[in-house]
Amino acid sequence: MTDPTPKQPDHITTGCRLTWNLTHNGDLAHWYHVWLDGSSPITWTVKLILTIVIAYVLRRLTHKLITKVTMRMAEGTMPERLREKTRTIFDGSPVLVSERRRQRAETMGSVLRSISSVIILGAATLTVLGYFGLNLTPFLASASIIGVAIAFGAQNLVKDFLTGMFMLLEDQYGVGDVIDVGSAKGTVEAVTLRTTRLRDADGVVWYVPNGEIKRVGNESQNWARVVLDVPVEYDVDLDKVRTLLSETASAMAAEPPWDEIILEDPTVWGVQALSNEAVVVRVVCKTAPGQQGDAARELRERLKKALDSAGLSIAAFTAA
Repeated sequence: MTDPTPKQPDHITTGCRLTWNLTHNGDLAHWYHVWLDGSSPITWTVKLILTIVIAYVLRRLTHKLITKVTMRMAEGTMPERLREKTRTIFDGSPVLVSERRRQRAETMGSVLRSISSVIILGAATLTVLGYFGLNLTPFLASASIIGVAIAFGAQNLVKDFLTGMFMLLEDQYGVGDVIDVGSAKGTVEAVTLRTTRLRDADGVVWYVPNGEIKRVGNESQNWARVVLDVPVEYDVDLDKVRTLLSETASAMAAEPPWDEIILEDPTVWGVQALSNEAVVVRVVCKTAPGQQGDAARELRERLKKALDSAGLSIAAFTAA
């Protein structure tokens, strides 16, 4: 009686045995033994071509997957119709939001594609060298030592890249945000893994290494606040001053375009400080992010005119 169990090929090797265990196909295992397990020039050529082709295809597929994921990050996961419907003034300019998202996606995509290329091509290169009988142990040991030396010498650069990576992942700030990093303050013009480029109010461009940023103050996230201290004469009627400040600020908040910039009704907090020269009354209002400067200038002008019309003068005040 014929044994129905497929017969394994002779001279089983590790690769051939793995092929047999996966497929239980004697012909395929024999083909592997002849073309890929031998030591002839033809076998080396076949293995070399297969390795290069596999590495190239894997690299292309990996890059396409990374590009697709990062482009989805740039476009957002919410449909445009719903995103526009749910957008509020807290989100800032749609152009800046789109640019911020795009830059984050492009930076992360570039880094991930580079890392995948290094890993895939490096593995393919080592595999090809192994085909030619090269002993890779001393090479790998030397590469490890060189890598440690380079990492130690370029630790500041590595620190910049790691900080930039986490900054992008956490979305601490982006293009268009007004931030204070201690050494510089201004509007973010570009963000990379190594540096952040700022332009301050004087037009000076600052390049700040990400690894040198110990803390970040972002003035453009969610909302901002205008805080104005108005010093008045010591003998004025404070109730009249509070009413005047509240009415003036509320009237401004109800007028366009300030009705879209000021998010809540302005509030007079009351007396902030006392001295021999003046009584300081504080008025505050919540604004859209990045708009507090324009709102503060407009509110100062209106309060000055309102005080003048009421016959109340702004007193000189020296902080204690």
